[in-house]
Amino acid sequence: MEPIIIVLIILVVLVFIALIKTIQVIPQASAAIVERFGRYTRTLNAGLNIVVPFIDTIRNRIDLREQVVPFPPQPVITQDNLVVNIDTVIYYQVTDARAATYEVASYIQAIEQLTVTTLRNIIGGMDLERTLTSREEINAALRGVLDEATGKWGIRVNRVELKAIEPPTSIQDSMEKQMRADRDKRAAILQAEGVRQSEILRAEGEKQSQILRAEGEAKAAALRAEGEAQAVRTVFEAIHAGDPDQKLLSYQYLQMLPKIAEGDANKLWIVPSEIGDALKGLSGAMGNFGAMGGNGNSAPANVPAQERREKPSID
Repeated sequence: MEPIIIVLIILVVLVFIALIKTIQVIPQASAAIVERFGRYTRTLNAGLNIVVPFIDTIRNRIDLREQVVPFPPQPVITQDNLVVNIDTVIYYQVTDARAATYEVASYIQAIEQLTVTTLRNIIGGMDLERTLTSREEINAALRGVLDEATGKWGIRVNRVELKAIEPPTSIQDSMEKQMRADRDKRAAILQAEGVRQSEILRAEGEKQSQILRAEGEAKAAALRAEGEAQAVRTVFEAIHAGDPDQKLLSYQYLQMLPKIAEGDANKLWIVPSEIGDALKGLSGAMGNFGAMGGNGNSAPANVPAQERREKPSID
């Protein structure tokens, strides 16, 4: 009985191992290469798969998701003989598991070496300034070459990024000095533009102020002249409305003579020729006033003292 039990146990173990090897579960976004007696048979996709135990073997399991691989800095010589270190990052995805397994021994190492050689060819045709400012151009050229070369390997290169471009230390110092000089130059230009704009605005303000002041003075002079003209017209109309005779005008003229003679600066007083006519008119007016007093032969001496007018002395 014991040999039979041992045989049964061995059979159960073999059946269990056969079941394990027969049922293959492939995770999502993965693939497996099946070989039969060392020869490629088929590619297992995600899910439950059945293989022939002890005949079919799983050669390789490949992740079909997009992968990110950073490469270490690589020294590259530019067109103007300057050595720069460039870090690159590759985004790739396996599209054909069979080609990725049998067409290249190590596609990661192949992509790295192809990236280095292609990058040296591209950078070798650019100077340092263009290299620092043409990352998009370099990325596009590098991606085009890599995608074309890796297509037969069952790999698609989605993106290539230059993570860092490090020129030599001496070049970095020179670039910093140049950038500092450019910033100082721009600052000086902006300051000069500000001063210029400020002077222009100040001049425009003064000009506008002078224009407004001149306009105000002109309007004030016009209003003043208009007021004076109105006053003259009013006096003129009042005089004409009162109908003054020659005697009244002569009397008013004599009243203005003392005011003409006022002031310490008047050293010379010119007597106008019309003074005689004014005196004659005034004498006639005084005579008529005496006659109205009731005595035709009375002299002007009968006029009360408070109504006499002292004649201004004529020098």
